[in-house]
Amino acid sequence: MRIGVVGAGKIGKLRVQSIIADPGAELAAVVDVNLQAAEAVVEGTSATAYSDLDAFFDAEMDAVIVSIPPHLHEDACLAAFARGLHVLCEKPLSNTVAGGQRIVDAARNADRILAVGFNLRYYPFVSFAREAVDAGKIGAIDHVRIYGGHNGLHNFGHEWEYRMPESGGGAMMDIGIHMTDLARYFLGEITSVYGVMTEKIWHVKGSEDNAMAVFRNPDGITATYHATWAEWKGYKSFVEIYGDKGMVRGAYAPMQNLLISKPTTDGPETRQRKFYPEIMIREKLKTWQSTCLLSFQDELRDFQRMVAGHFDVPLADGHAGLRALQVAAAVRESSVSGQVVALENIGNMQEQNR
Repeated sequence: MRIGVVGAGKIGKLRVQSIIADPGAELAAVVDVNLQAAEAVVEGTSATAYSDLDAFFDAEMDAVIVSIPPHLHEDACLAAFARGLHVLCEKPLSNTVAGGQRIVDAARNADRILAVGFNLRYYPFVSFAREAVDAGKIGAIDHVRIYGGHNGLHNFGHEWEYRMPESGGGAMMDIGIHMTDLARYFLGEITSVYGVMTEKIWHVKGSEDNAMAVFRNPDGITATYHATWAEWKGYKSFVEIYGDKGMVRGAYAPMQNLLISKPTTDGPETRQRKFYPEIMIREKLKTWQSTCLLSFQDELRDFQRMVAGHFDVPLADGHAGLRALQVAAAVRESSVSGQVVALENIGNMQEQNR
């Protein structure tokens, strides 16, 4: 698969590295408004660097990875679909629900694959939890708890990352967009949203620094959710899934898991703790980007599988990207109205297309 990359920034560089490392993929081209940045990431490859998007799309490619600010995703994605290309787009899919819907519609009209880079699905702490749930180790899911946060605006390298309208919102569109996706990943779907947003810490208009919510799936299973820019201890995220026969927790950073299995309510329980010292050491030496890169490599592998017609992979599709935007908008609406917001069940994009 010949793949082009839109964007040569911090994440774009990692995406390029993931393509170079994949024996089934070839880097075709890279485009960035900074031509020198694009030239730097293609050095040593046969790929061409561009600073003009139209010229980039004239290159021979099968797919593109869109890795630029979210308010620019729509133009790049629509141009790719118009050329008959498949797209893996960074999260969030867009900075607006309407923009996300237009991207999804364009993918469907072009009959091309749209995947979204919710790469936390590939982090070991999430994979462990997913496998435990799927293996029935905690029984039937009763409820989910999910949390993600960091300690504020100094973590951002650019103002567009946290300011409206470019960002599309605050904590829910930043670390929270991952947590929203993980809530749906374990619930199966989110069709009911009740929540509150506040801007009492950083006072950035339209960019919430806290969002707390209750989600429900079509079967009434509930998830409690919190995304925050006021986690004074530093970056933390976790997902906990509780069943009628136990629970499983995945957390980062540091990365760890806890699995408690209790086959009968009055019987003994077993506990399994899992730590990842090799990840801690590697991240200490090579930063968090080393773990991110491995997840990008896994995503790219499954993106190619999706294009080949195999959809039984963890990779998030266009509906996952759209629903995360809709949920963020629903929390904002609920925060104003004080009412529950209902969402339709949109399910899996590829299954619906078939």
